[in-house]
Amino acid sequence: MLSLVIILLIIWLVLAILGFVIKSLLWLAVVGIILFVITALWGFIRRGGRTKS
Repeated sequence: MLSLVIILLIIWLVLAILGFVIKSLLWLAVVGIILFVITALWGFIRRGGRTKS
């Protein structure tokens, strides 16, 4: 599960960087940043809710 979150974070980060590098794709940067934040929060919440047995 953690590896999936890390892979998604990397993909969103790459999309955001590409959006900033290619000025006509600025919307891609915004989408990448939004998805990065959502995925990071989701991963943090899922990891924090796990109990140790």
